[in-house]
Amino acid sequence: MRAVQVTRLDGPDGIEVSDIPEPSGDGVVVDVHAAGVAFPDALLSRGLYQYKLEPPFVPGGEIAGVVRTAPDGSHVRPGDRVVGLTMISGGMAEVAVVDPQRVFKLPDKVGFEAGAGLLFNDLTVYFALTVRGRLAEGEMVLVHGAAGGIGTSTLRIAPVLGASRTIAVVSTEDKKQIATAAGATDAVLADGFKDAVQELTDGHGVDIVMDPVGGDRFTDSLRSLAPAGRLLVVGFTGGEIPTVKVNRLLLNNIDVVGVGWGAWTLKHPGALQQQWAGLEKLLASGRLAAPDPQVYPLAEAAAAVASLENRTAKGKVVLRVRD
Repeated sequence: MRAVQVTRLDGPDGIEVSDIPEPSGDGVVVDVHAAGVAFPDALLSRGLYQYKLEPPFVPGGEIAGVVRTAPDGSHVRPGDRVVGLTMISGGMAEVAVVDPQRVFKLPDKVGFEAGAGLLFNDLTVYFALTVRGRLAEGEMVLVHGAAGGIGTSTLRIAPVLGASRTIAVVSTEDKKQIATAAGATDAVLADGFKDAVQELTDGHGVDIVMDPVGGDRFTDSLRSLAPAGRLLVVGFTGGEIPTVKVNRLLLNNIDVVGVGWGAWTLKHPGALQQQWAGLEKLLASGRLAAPDPQVYPLAEAAAAVASLENRTAKGKVVLRVRD
């Protein structure tokens, strides 16, 4: 089968497309049509992720395709259209073997490429807003990195979950259009975003900040919160892991909340299935639109991963594995 491989830990430069044997093992065997690309793939390609893999390995943690075979008693059958989580490796290939507990039927109205863009980002955001962020009807949400995968996912999902306003923070003028297309009520530049938020909210501040970026904007994010507001720490694509002076939390009655979606699903049996059930219901009903990812052919996998590392990606990035 054709597969993407990290052949050496040199970042995207070490990524090649090769012919390798199909994987073996117990689980649901899926003929993969599309595979999601996520920021951990860029980190893994340099050996910088918290989990280390020795080259050569096949990156990719999320897939969409058709079931070839499934173990007895599985909730999916051969021929079913599905999405699945391989978690950190094995996804960017024509065939993947997935744990039955991490395979879900794909709603009929969602295509494979959109489906491959659903899992990591949408499940993370759904978990962040419902479980960790406790989003309530009518609250306002500020979204950093709003033109990226987590950002555009938040802009799609937050209004469906009750947010009255979504303020997108982006790095360039052209990314404002991406954020607005994804559903942002307002879009502002990262430079000076705190003052812009104060003006937009008449000095009240926002109830939730979704932050997959980190870095030097962290303190101004805290200052942008309304009383009882929550800053959701999702990641550090900006590179720097910020620190917080906890007196700010005390004086303003605000929270900094960690969002470790993967760790939560590993330690809470049934949580992943519950999250997918909630998300699938929104998708099937039409209340939540499927993502419109930026699609690369399999041969351009290195460029797809590089777009996340250099932050040129526009929304979710997906590989087309089969034409």
